[in-house]
Amino acid sequence: MLNLDIQMLDRYIIFFMMFSCAGWIMETILVSIQNKKLVNRGFLIGPYCPIYGWGALSIIITLKDFNFNLILLFFMAMLVCGILEYFTSWIMEKVFKARWWDYSNRKFNIKGRICLRNLIGFGVLGVILIYWVYPFCNNFLDRVPVNTLHIISLVFFIIYTLDTIISFIIVYGLRGINKEVNKSNKSDNTEEISKMVREIFSEKSFLHRRIINAYPRLESIKIKMKEIKTKIEDATNEARDVVAEKVNDAKDAVTEKVSGAKDAVTGKMNDAKDAMSEKTEEIKNSIRQGKRKLRINVYKGKKNIKTTFKGMKLK
Repeated sequence: MLNLDIQMLDRYIIFFMMFSCAGWIMETILVSIQNKKLVNRGFLIGPYCPIYGWGALSIIITLKDFNFNLILLFFMAMLVCGILEYFTSWIMEKVFKARWWDYSNRKFNIKGRICLRNLIGFGVLGVILIYWVYPFCNNFLDRVPVNTLHIISLVFFIIYTLDTIISFIIVYGLRGINKEVNKSNKSDNTEEISKMVREIFSEKSFLHRRIINAYPRLESIKIKMKEIKTKIEDATNEARDVVAEKVNDAKDAVTEKVSGAKDAVTGKMNDAKDAMSEKTEEIKNSIRQGKRKLRINVYKGKKNIKTTFKGMKLK
């Protein structure tokens, strides 16, 4: 019984990795086409999307006995995958403070976590999985030796576990960065915000950038960085305008003062010139009056002398 359980566990691990890789391929192709560039999807560093592996395992474990009714299987697959996707989104948002996908712009969605279009796709994939893919893969694994399956499943388990731990640490670290970014935004300290952005984009390893770029809709971090970059540019432009305005005001003030000083000096010089002209004219007038008085006195003196000589002659 225990041996049988281990063999089943080996199969489930292999199924999980197979369908996770298949989901990664599908997601990467679809999102790359939507964004018109190659997007390496996935929560983890490796080429797999665990939610597809968990979804496939959930359907296999709970619905493999529902192959007698295609319609019932379709709706049950929708229900199982819908519950899984909704709570995965909710848990990841609570843990990492980030939305990893958002269907708010699609019709018939529930809080942007699940939508009818995706659920229909999951229902179709569930039917294909139970009717064709699972039987084919199961028959293929029946031909593989038990020890080989055990080794393969063990290797997959180790790789997945290590990848999960590393990715969790990285994304949780981004959660801390997100808090620091929010804190910096409240202080409106341009230098601190600029430093934070440089650290995020320059100092973080390629694994951090891999996780951030894996999801174009990782709004909590990516949009926040764009907002910070815009704030820095706005603050820089505003500071540049303020400096230019201050420089122009100072230039106008200096020009006005220089002009005022020039006018004052010119006025003083004109006043001094007028005063000198006035004094010069007064001196000239004084000289002319002195000359006139001198001539009068000389004339009177001559006249007195003549009168004196006449008197002396008469005697």
